Amino acid sequence: MAKKAATKKSASAGKNKSMEESLWDSANKLRGSVESSEYKHVVLGLIFLKFVSDKFEERKQELIGEGKEKYLDMKEFYNMKNIFYLPAESRWSYIIDQAKQDDIALKIDTALHTIEKNNPSLKGALPDNYFSRLNMDPSKLAALLDTVNNIQTISEEGEDIVGRIYEYFFGRFAAAEGKGGGEFYTPKSIVNLIAEMLEPYKGKIYDPACGSGGMFVQSIKFVQSHQGNTKDISIYGQEYTATTYKLAKMNLAIRGISANLGEVPADTFFKDQHPELKADYIMANPPFNQSQWREKNELEDDARWAGYTVPPTGNANYAWILHMLSKLSENGTAGFVLANGSMSSNTSGEGEIRKQLIDKDMVDCMIALPGQLFYTTQIPVCLWFITKNKGERPHPENPDIHFRDRKGETLFIDARNMGTMTDRTHKELTPDDIQHIANTYHTWRNKTAEESKNNVIVSDEGARQSPSDRSAYEDIPGYCRTATLTDIQSNDYVLTPGRYVGVAAEEDDGIPFEEKMESLTQQLKEQMSQGEQLDAEIKKNLKLLGYE
Repeated sequence: MAKKAATKKSASAGKNKSMEESLWDSANKLRGSVESSEYKHVVLGLIFLKFVSDKFEERKQELIGEGKEKYLDMKEFYNMKNIFYLPAESRWSYIIDQAKQDDIALKIDTALHTIEKNNPSLKGALPDNYFSRLNMDPSKLAALLDTVNNIQTISEEGEDIVGRIYEYFFGRFAAAEGKGGGEFYTPKSIVNLIAEMLEPYKGKIYDPACGSGGMFVQSIKFVQSHQGNTKDISIYGQEYTATTYKLAKMNLAIRGISANLGEVPADTFFKDQHPELKADYIMANPPFNQSQWREKNELEDDARWAGYTVPPTGNANYAWILHMLSKLSENGTAGFVLANGSMSSNTSGEGEIRKQLIDKDMVDCMIALPGQLFYTTQIPVCLWFITKNKGERPHPENPDIHFRDRKGETLFIDARNMGTMTDRTHKELTPDDIQHIANTYHTWRNKTAEESKNNVIVSDEGARQSPSDRSAYEDIPGYCRTATLTDIQSNDYVLTPGRYVGVAAEEDDGIPFEEKMESLTQQLKEQMSQGEQLDAEIKKNLKLLGYE
């Protein structure tokens, strides 16, 4: 075990480095023997192994302290605490003892395989013979093991150290891999915004393209931060890419989150592993503008398109929308990311599907997001929120609060001017941005405090915020507006927020036009005079240098 200080910043080479940065530097030392696209599987696999070993050893010491030494090798006494039982050859201490051996990669593979075999909930989650197949330089692998060994994965203060490392590495890997790297990672601020908008307190959550499981992690964090009960949440998902499927299962396992991600990684369109599911919340970031997702005659009569035009073969955007719509419960709501083109495209019947969605009153809210949020693409994106029920009904968390009847209405939010640059090329939504956007949606969707009875008072000590405590909604030019079906029809069924919210009003400074022009004219006159003086000074200096 490393000392607690290992989780803090320490001086290194004259520069403070965080635990995550040190680990990233160690991973980079694999360069030459391992492709950078493989780093995440190598590093996160080792961190997983270290974490479950630390949890196992902690539980083992608990049993010894309780005088239960005879139960130390019984799985049940670990599983009852949601801890994985590890045979001796799967424990981190054994791996570290063997770290300098030439066959260390095989020993790591054997450890991971044994853990998965002894814990059915990890079926399909861990790398299979992965380290041996990579044929890594044993000395570089040993150096990485040393770095991971210095991480104390269990914090006395309850800090989610491993979760923090996973989030950091998902972002760094996405940035490093460039095009395509975002298939397993959605920027955290976007995930946070979707969770805050949907408020998934209880019920079934589904993500049909779950990547590394970030939507699920944030849903659980949302419930915990609002003092809810995570046992009220059931998680369902699916992922096509085998290595990303394993990342998702590991990401959820290290956080103790139970989820049904299907028996195997599979194509959501061709092998739906949750055919009977009706979800209360859908959160997703499906692949942008996915082309050739089906052949011409495939899935033509699929039940998911019933009542709608069949989605075109050249772009899966509307296939994803209709798939998610088919998975919603009668009172469910879906929030998902799509490329901006989805809001206005008329290619190959997409405009007709959008018209059908709007005419059936499925579109609840549209949000235009700022650019540069993604590490891996410059494609501008938007958020869609769809629901089957816009009628008045109780809030799912608090029956004293009601969603108002908003049939025939859609909220448009233009958030393109929000966000803060984190570096020269990337931007993120701040917590204040997220709260502002979410509150706009909630005040529009919910009855006001005056209209709702038995309002819940929220204290300043961090109690869950009740939607009824938010002030009444109002349109704000340039930012948000409620549009009617007639408004959308008159705009040819285009859902781009900029068409509806208008232009922000300029603040009147109260100075009459005549006074302002006189002041500006005087200012210009002074600047022109200064310019003449500067020109004369420059000519004088040039003359002194012998240039006239």
